[in-house]
Amino acid sequence: MKRVARVLAIVGLAVAAALFARDNIGRIAHLVGGAIPGLLLTAAFHAVPMVTNALAEFFPDDPPRFVAVLPLRREAPNSAEYAGPTLAAQQRAGYPDLAPVHLADPPPQAFARAVAAARSLGWQIVAAAPAEGRLEATDRTRWFGFRDDVVVRVLPEAGGSRVDVRSVSRVGRSDLGTNARRIRRFLEALQAAPATSTAR
Repeated sequence: MKRVARVLAIVGLAVAAALFARDNIGRIAHLVGGAIPGLLLTAAFHAVPMVTNALAEFFPDDPPRFVAVLPLRREAPNSAEYAGPTLAAQQRAGYPDLAPVHLADPPPQAFARAVAAARSLGWQIVAAAPAEGRLEATDRTRWFGFRDDVVVRVLPEAGGSRVDVRSVSRVGRSDLGTNARRIRRFLEALQAAPATSTAR
């Protein structure tokens, strides 16, 4: 409830400020002249992160975690730890099409399809733990051969299974969309994989 109240308070303040500015714009303009655009831009600059953070907390994220891949990333500049709700909000804004996939298959079959999809993409399987619903793999970038790591989680849900995916670069400050494209290809391959596949 506190998170909801925070979001509503921020929205309320924004609406109040807009109404005040509308009703008093003439007097404000007379007093501060050309400073209004700068003040509004400054207010917007500070308000957007506040709203983003509040919404990120309102929509918490529970990403799959790496286990078997961690020793392979020991010398990697980039951490495999998830950066938290702010990053989750940024990812949802930048890649709204990337979301968990819901399959009608029970978890064992869904996990087998995930393994088949990973292999069809040429990924190197690092760990396949069907009992945990966890699949970890490594892929290489096309041009420079950098190693990136992927973790897939299959969970039971009503009517089937839910599949979550993360892809994390080992090096580089920006992946230029590589990880997002990798996840899209995997999800497409997952949904195209035969439902009768078995993990080996």
